[in-house]
Amino acid sequence: MARGPLAGVRVLEFAGIGPGPFCGMLLADMGADVVRVDRAGDADSLAGLICGRGKRSIALDLKNEEGRAAALDLIGASHALIEGYRPGVMERLGLGPEPALQRNPALVYGRMTGWGQEGPLARRAGHDINYIGLSGALAAIGPADQPVAPLNLVGDFGGGALYLALGVVAALWEARASGAGQVVDCAMVDGSASLMTQFYQLHTRGMWGLERGANLLDGGLPYYRTYACADGKWMTVGALEPQFYRNLLAALELDLADFPQDDRSCHERLTAALTERFASRTRDEWAAHFAGIDACVGPVLDLVEAPVHPFNAERANFVELDGGWQPAPAPRFSRTATAVSGGAPQAGQHTDAVFAEWLSSEGPAARAGGNR
Repeated sequence: MARGPLAGVRVLEFAGIGPGPFCGMLLADMGADVVRVDRAGDADSLAGLICGRGKRSIALDLKNEEGRAAALDLIGASHALIEGYRPGVMERLGLGPEPALQRNPALVYGRMTGWGQEGPLARRAGHDINYIGLSGALAAIGPADQPVAPLNLVGDFGGGALYLALGVVAALWEARASGAGQVVDCAMVDGSASLMTQFYQLHTRGMWGLERGANLLDGGLPYYRTYACADGKWMTVGALEPQFYRNLLAALELDLADFPQDDRSCHERLTAALTERFASRTRDEWAAHFAGIDACVGPVLDLVEAPVHPFNAERANFVELDGGWQPAPAPRFSRTATAVSGGAPQAGQHTDAVFAEWLSSEGPAARAGGNR
């Protein structure tokens, strides 16, 4: 039985890749009954391998009238719908917001795109790097000589999936009072711009420059960056506050009088000193050295090391699922605890069960072209 604060909420997710499935996974982690609509006969659907945990899958042929009618039946029984197609695709299928809200006036209709549903770029192709390039985020990330794509964390998953999840939950809350649904238009360029709010504010106040690698939080300070160790691995240093900075220098046997924290004229010498110190031992030796020192210093772990690190193991920050490690649900709730309810489903695995539970055991599944 589903657990979490969204237990009892029904979400219909139209299969895609990237932020849409991740949003659906977040909702499923929080207890929602997320049913993914896969293409009939697509047993090897890529959607089954991406952020599919905790979901169920049905298979429909949306290119025929019976499949679309079955989808509308399920829309009528849903609390929310999420889709990540290009603008106009759902409308051409006859499953856009107008017919969906006619069938279910309280439906929250979540839409995930890169550029938004309207505007000059709405129908233009794009990827994460393009969206964060336009929002101002990419220009601020990387070394001085080149912007560097920060994985897909800023656009797809941070500016996209997380904002869609928040928007869907907010609209569900409002619908409880009003009885009326609405469309949530989530664009990755919008969300990534929103994530940059603090840096736009700092720039406005003259506290953030346009040059990369020269600011407070972008590696421009010698006491807020990473350093290579003797074994080629890395340590993080984030000693921004004076007390942590003092502890950092003391732990490395450097004299505070030689390196006043706010004296930028000594930063080049300090960077060289820190580089030399950290290069003298392995990462794990430095991690052990700083283990009892409050200096905001720690190891850089890779995707193999992080799940088995003692801290992460004690907090159960990762779960073993589908043949590997996955991050556990976040955040944590004191009363309505979350849990991973299962691995990623195969396309169409739950077609009959979903129709039986959401509607009835007769009719829609038989005429929808789903896997039985």
